[in-house]
Amino acid sequence: MSEPLLSVRDLRLVFRMATGEIEALHGVDFDIDPGSTVALVGESGSGKSVTAQAIMGILPGNARITSGQLIFNDPASGARTDIASLPAESPELQAIRGARISIIFQEPMVSLSPLHTVGDQVSEALFLHHAVSRAQGMEQTEAMLEMVGFPNPARALRTYPFELSGGLRQRAMIAMALVCRPSLLIADEPTTALDVTVQAQILNLIRDLQAELKMALLLITHDLGVVANMAQTVVVMYHGRIVERGAAAELFSEPGHPYLRALFKAVPRFGMERSERLVPVRAIEHELGEHFQTPASATAHGEALLDVRHLCKSFTIRGTGLFGRNESTEVKAVDDVSFAIQRGECLGLVGESGCGKTTVSKILMRALSPDSGSVEYHDQGEALDLLSLDDEAMMAMRCKMQLIFQDPFSSLSPRMTVFDIVREPLVIHQRGDTASQRELVQELMRLVGLDPRFLSRYPHSFSGGQRQRISIARALALQPQLLICDEPVSALDVSIQAQVLNLLKDLKSELGLTYLFISHNLAVIDYIADRVAVMHRGRLVEIASRDQLFSRAAHPYTRSLLQAVPHPDLARPLDFAAITASGGSDPDQWPAAFQLDAGSSAEWLDLGQGHRVRARANANPGEIVQ
Repeated sequence: MSEPLLSVRDLRLVFRMATGEIEALHGVDFDIDPGSTVALVGESGSGKSVTAQAIMGILPGNARITSGQLIFNDPASGARTDIASLPAESPELQAIRGARISIIFQEPMVSLSPLHTVGDQVSEALFLHHAVSRAQGMEQTEAMLEMVGFPNPARALRTYPFELSGGLRQRAMIAMALVCRPSLLIADEPTTALDVTVQAQILNLIRDLQAELKMALLLITHDLGVVANMAQTVVVMYHGRIVERGAAAELFSEPGHPYLRALFKAVPRFGMERSERLVPVRAIEHELGEHFQTPASATAHGEALLDVRHLCKSFTIRGTGLFGRNESTEVKAVDDVSFAIQRGECLGLVGESGCGKTTVSKILMRALSPDSGSVEYHDQGEALDLLSLDDEAMMAMRCKMQLIFQDPFSSLSPRMTVFDIVREPLVIHQRGDTASQRELVQELMRLVGLDPRFLSRYPHSFSGGQRQRISIARALALQPQLLICDEPVSALDVSIQAQVLNLLKDLKSELGLTYLFISHNLAVIDYIADRVAVMHRGRLVEIASRDQLFSRAAHPYTRSLLQAVPHPDLARPLDFAAITASGGSDPDQWPAAFQLDAGSSAEWLDLGQGHRVRARANANPGEIVQ
């Protein structure tokens, strides 16, 4: 039996804080064999990324390894090195870092320098570790960019990161990590910020490159669907300790530790019963106070609360080159979008990044003005045209519509206490005096399952899930009828995500709320939405009830989204070939009935039971329903 490529033995690590030392890793042990894939699973704060940083020798200045070993057996030289014993700037560690062990970070835009071209950044490690000429290095860099799937590798050498999509930026990160052909690749949440179709492409790419380069992979993630499709061995971390490890087949069929069993129960799955609930690792209890009783108008289901008709919005992209010599181009971010949201329902709006979902939400909140179209809000029998309201009327209207943002950390002021944050809408709209505002804020905290004693704290002292519940409390302060939720759980771990989804579901029922829920996670949409609208490149392409859409999706783009969702089930692996064959987001690969070029007209085909799909006006319904 061969030696492991990397052996982590009794690794203990502390962080020096103003109040003393805090132990972050408590005796971590696991092995990575040559060519194998090990998944390191756990919530944020469990110690996954700190373990990766220790292996790479890139720990922050206030971190210190107190004991343990990180034994790396280099297959190229046969050398056996204890990484834990080497200073961060030692020549031995620098020779390993980037050349023999490489890492892909979670957020490519933060990890890539905006001031240097992709070619210069990818080739940097190559010139550092290998004696090659400039011409040879750029030739090898171009070959690596081609290997990771860049459509025009030669042009990509001269491209800056901000000119690339999220998927291409992550491919550039992969090329940078693999250009020296390392023995071990550490992928730290490599697909968390990506759409499902792009995520599937990146996972397939990593798996193919791993086989071609014969390298081992340490995959750090909290997504059990990704683990099921990638890993042979699973190591589960909780509060800096390994609580379970073993073959993926064993852990997925019979998870032994209560924490791993709890993680499986917290993951949204397709086909859940309407009465079935996610079970978070740590349940939260919320309390409905006297200020929050369901108004009679909110229970009148079946009538439209918001009616959106023929929205269009274009943006002009300025020309590039010296003095903008290249012509400016116009991009249609929202193209003839129409939908209605019934009072008391949750309409899910899904699609990839850049399809126009957030632009629609900004138009509804009047943060952007559309080029054309109408938005009507039906309030107690009166239809209000939101786009024609003056500033005073729109100010009053904001009491009825509120927005929950994607990132709770950046949407909460770090200079304000939680009390001031939640109270702010009441101050702006002059609701009550200070005493009544304090009473309502305390009630709002209990409503979202937080202790009112935390009101004097600042946002940085809360977890991601707690910060998002603070955002929900702020959005509910004015007791709105409609909540626009823009990716409210995409930045959260699965267990925290379950807490927030359950809370939103309960509040919708208890307060008679209406939701527009924007997401690219179809499993989340399946759990919370009543109807679903699918958006592609500024256009809606399919609208159906939750049951209709997920059981008999008609549009090829919807089908590709569903095929790309990784299931936390070894019996349902991703079919990468089918995802590619479906055409994905490329209309040129769709069946003829769905290809809408400049010379063809489109119409909504009614498939029954409120299920409609956008296709050619002369399309044969037999081509649609297969």
